[in-house]
Amino acid sequence: MLYIYRWHRHRLRDVVGFWDGARKLVAIVWDAHGWIWHGYEVCGLENIPDDSPALVIYYHGAVPVDVYYFLSKVMLFKNRMVHTVADRFLFKIPGFSIIAEALKVIPGTVQTCSAVLRDNNLLAISPGGVYEAQFGNSYYHLQWKGRLGFAKAALDAKAMIIPMFTQNIRESFRTVGFGRMVWLKIYQWTRLPIVPIYGGFPVKLKTHVGKPIPYDSALTPEELSLKVASAVEDLIAKHQRIPGSLLRALVERVYEIPKDKLV
Repeated sequence: MLYIYRWHRHRLRDVVGFWDGARKLVAIVWDAHGWIWHGYEVCGLENIPDDSPALVIYYHGAVPVDVYYFLSKVMLFKNRMVHTVADRFLFKIPGFSIIAEALKVIPGTVQTCSAVLRDNNLLAISPGGVYEAQFGNSYYHLQWKGRLGFAKAALDAKAMIIPMFTQNIRESFRTVGFGRMVWLKIYQWTRLPIVPIYGGFPVKLKTHVGKPIPYDSALTPEELSLKVASAVEDLIAKHQRIPGSLLRALVERVYEIPKDKLV
């Protein structure tokens, strides 16, 4: 931790205000955790704008630890706060409100998301949400279920969209494979994430930030959604070996064979 502090101490010198200091401190802790436990990296951080709004769309792992690490990188190296959208059930948990206030977590209505973008902010959304987290698997298929809210918000705010995917995110935490239909029926009834999760494995995690998709007034929400989904799927196809493998993801902490060199 002392090495991490020495590396980031200059980023704390100009901190103004309680929340700014608290956010920077949290970011440093998460950045240290990602580096130590996952050898975490971000490729394409330059695609995140320095001073304009953007909507980051990402694939949702069983536990989105990659998003915490990514937000920390943007905070520390871009000096920008990324607002995030969370499922409504989280806001009913005691104590979550102060976390939401500090880390700019909001419920995901089209109006609130558009307002955040119009205020020149960065916003991160996973259209798959809790469903993708609970019922995705090592084949990394998107499970957006026709959701268009993110596309409507981006078009309304005239904001660019940036696709993002984290390699091996499904190997760090996993959902159990048994009783899938039972869990699905319970989820459809309660809308709560009740599928058991196991893991915390120290696999290699590498976030790939794609090229921005500029605002295009000619696109409908449906067309924009398909375009963004294709961009995320391209990142998955380029960087993730399918199906994902826990053993391979662990080995990649030491050595990674480029995907294009595998037969």
